[in-house]
Parts: sequence; structure tokens; C-alpha cells
Amino acid sequence: MKENHENLYPSKWLNKASAGERVASELRMRIIAGRIESGSILSENKLAAEFSVSRSPIRDALKMLASENRIRLERMGAVVLELTEKEIQEIYDVRLLIESFVFERLVKMDTSAVVKELSKTLEMMKIAIKYHDADDFSFHDVLFHETIIKSIDHSHMLMIWNNLRPTIEGLILLSMRLRFEERIEDFDRVIRNHELYIEAIEKKDRELMVQSLHKNFDDVQGRVDDLWMSQQTYTKGVEHND
Repeated sequence: MKENHENLYPSKWLNKASAGERVASELRMRIIAGRIESGSILSENKLAAEFSVSRSPIRDALKMLASENRIRLERMGAVVLELTEKEIQEIYDVRLLIESFVFERLVKMDTSAVVKELSKTLEMMKIAIKYHDADDFSFHDVLFHETIIKSIDHSHMLMIWNNLRPTIEGLILLSMRLRFEERIEDFDRVIRNHELYIEAIEKKDRELMVQSLHKNFDDVQGRVDDLWMSQQTYTKGVEHND
């Protein structure tokens, strides 16, 4: 796969990825960012040429994106589907349901190991802020929540999360890149919210858990707003380059 300055998906996240996963990751980001508009037709031949791979990895990538409802496979090619604000809100609704369920399970468990792991991840998020690294912050933000979900060892909850994760990752990445550019001071609040998560889990305090969920998921509307701003920024950039 060609590496170029216009790639939206961080190449450092793709060390162990297959060719198909690499293509899917980049196309997904372009769709979420609005660089590839809804209704566009993706051609296997054109994509194979662009990414310097055979058609087989392209087919694999398109199957992945179809399973995530980012595209619809048809005879004439793959049709890009719109990622609406309603769908984004629904994705975060499901996240809230998952994490609420997980919290209730954690109340009955030994949480010392997960608290330790979350604390380490939070320190990495703080380092990313110090060095103004939006991509690294996003990586550890996703890891933070994934660690919570994995901690209860619930296979079906993990299956739901894994299905949502690629889109959530893209939404967070675009949002955080914009925040690092325009609202870096907002990260003091973001860190405090994550500290509240850890405190709620450590104390097994349901009231604190509700408060932590409330603070973190009330922030979703801001992320949705960030997404639309990011889409406009990327689209204008592409138009300007053309």
C-alpha cells in the first residue's frame, strides 16, 4: 500500500495489519471524514491501482466495510453509505449501554488489575497531550474504554464492541485531531472525566459510576459537532487541492 501525506489513518497503527485491513482502515477514515462522499461508487480496479495491491485485498477491505454498514456491495461496485448524525448518536447509545452493563459486573469483581491497567493508559494519554500527539491520545482513549469492556470477559459484549470499534476509532481520531488544533485546553476536563471512571471502578461506587458515565457521554454531542467540522475541513482541503 502506498504511503502518502494524504492518508488519514495512522500508518503506525498498521504494523501487524493485512493488506486488506490497511485498505479498509484508510477507506473507512475517508468515508467518516467525508472525503469520500455518500453515493460514491468504489471501483476495485481503481482502488487496487491507488493502493498498489491486487484486487484480492481490495475485495477483503470492501467486505469489511460492508459488514460495518459503511458501504453497500452491488454489481456495479461498492456504494458508499452516508454516516448520519443519527447513526453516530446511536453508536454512542450502544456504547453507553455496554459500559453501563460492564460497570454493574465490575461491582461484583476484584477490580484491582483493571484499575492498574487503566491508570497506566491514562498516564499515556497525559503524555500524548504533553507532546500534542492527537493520534497517540486517540489510540489510548480507545484502549482505555476497551480495557474496561474486556475486563468482565463477556464474549457477546465484546463481539458488539468489536463491531462498533472501527467506526468509533475513526470518530474519536477525527474529533481529537480537531481538538488538539483548536481546543487543547479542553483536555484538562477530558482527563478529569477519565480519572472519575477509574475512581468509580476502584470504589465500586454506583453513584460515582453514573456520574462518570454522565460526564463522559454528555461529551458525545461535542464529538459529533467535531466530526461535522472535520468533514468540512477535509472536504474543503480536497476541493482546494483539486
